[in-house]
Amino acid sequence: MDFAFDARTQELRDKLLAFMDAYVYPAEAVAAEQRAALDSPWDTPAVVEELKAEARRQGLWNLFLPDAEHGAGLTNLQYAPLAEITGRSPQLAPTALNCAAPDTGNMEVLAQFGTEAQQKQWLEPLLAGEIRSAFAMTEPEVASSDATNITTHIERDGDDYVITGRKFYISGAMNPNCKVFIVMGKTDPDGPDIRRQQSMVLVPRDTPGVEVRRAMQVYGFEDHWHGGHAEVVFDHARVPASNLIGEEGGGFGIAQARLGPGRIHHCMRLIGMAERAIELMCRRAVARTAFGKPLAQQGVVQEWIADARVAVEQVRLLVLKTAWLMDTVGNRGAHTEIQSIKIATPRTVVDIIDKAVQLHGAGGVSQDYPLAELWAGARTLRLADGPDEVHQRSLARRELKRYL
Repeated sequence: MDFAFDARTQELRDKLLAFMDAYVYPAEAVAAEQRAALDSPWDTPAVVEELKAEARRQGLWNLFLPDAEHGAGLTNLQYAPLAEITGRSPQLAPTALNCAAPDTGNMEVLAQFGTEAQQKQWLEPLLAGEIRSAFAMTEPEVASSDATNITTHIERDGDDYVITGRKFYISGAMNPNCKVFIVMGKTDPDGPDIRRQQSMVLVPRDTPGVEVRRAMQVYGFEDHWHGGHAEVVFDHARVPASNLIGEEGGGFGIAQARLGPGRIHHCMRLIGMAERAIELMCRRAVARTAFGKPLAQQGVVQEWIADARVAVEQVRLLVLKTAWLMDTVGNRGAHTEIQSIKIATPRTVVDIIDKAVQLHGAGGVSQDYPLAELWAGARTLRLADGPDEVHQRSLARRELKRYL
């Protein structure tokens, strides 16, 4: 594994760093002011569309897709340092580059499993940044960390599928530009193979029987930047059978294919969030005086900063190793490392941001700094894409298997 950036990665990294300095960071305050003046907090501030246009003009667009036909054609290892940079401004930068979840995962699904007609109708406008999408899997009535528990029914009725179920924490669904849901449910609930009971279908937002009921809060935030996390009810929503993604019974496998890249993308961005927190910690430490000397001279503060630097370097190396393995031996071959980074990275970053909050005192929990939202986002990722305990269970079983 070569730790030096190749020429293309270095070029894109330099362009992205300049783009962040010239456009994204200055737009953070502008976007907040514009959002406050909107009729609906779920509408998109004008400056976001300006950022998207500039990013596309500079060729900083769809960087996440390794498929050169649809995306930038970067490997996971090439994309990792770029995604890290976007994590420094998670509310704006990923969206500006059309690299924001859940659209990224949905585009990967459509590119890999979608029919030509599905790609024409939904993938192309997603790639162009013209619409948004959502992925509807999690349900309030069952432990959705075990995807075989999903209870939403997808029933074949002639040339249609009829979807009935209740989902929640469906990211992006509050955004009025979210035009389509990828819905996971059971087409064969009594089938003998519990991993072949599920299927995925495309459900346009305007389908009769689809109700976006309410926004779910995340630690008190409605997460307007992410398009919210909604409760969505499907009450006998009917779509053409041609909206099936892949084959009946293939939903579980598609979900696993979607989650592998999604987990590493989250971890890449988390490292950028940690770097932003460390920067804010250091600036605060040298600018603030308490008990007769700058905070930077307080031993406990020096310990926090040193520990943060060691920790972020450790998880960065693990994430880069995982990206390299995904490129060289595939997602299945990198399974252990994918689970490892999903456990280690959010934990590490939550701790770093927490120390940054502590160093900022009351300001750390306020809207005057991005730390409270960064903490909420990082802490939520200990649940999203599978809680820590699920990954620990699987990882431990793999380790123990060698001794049984």
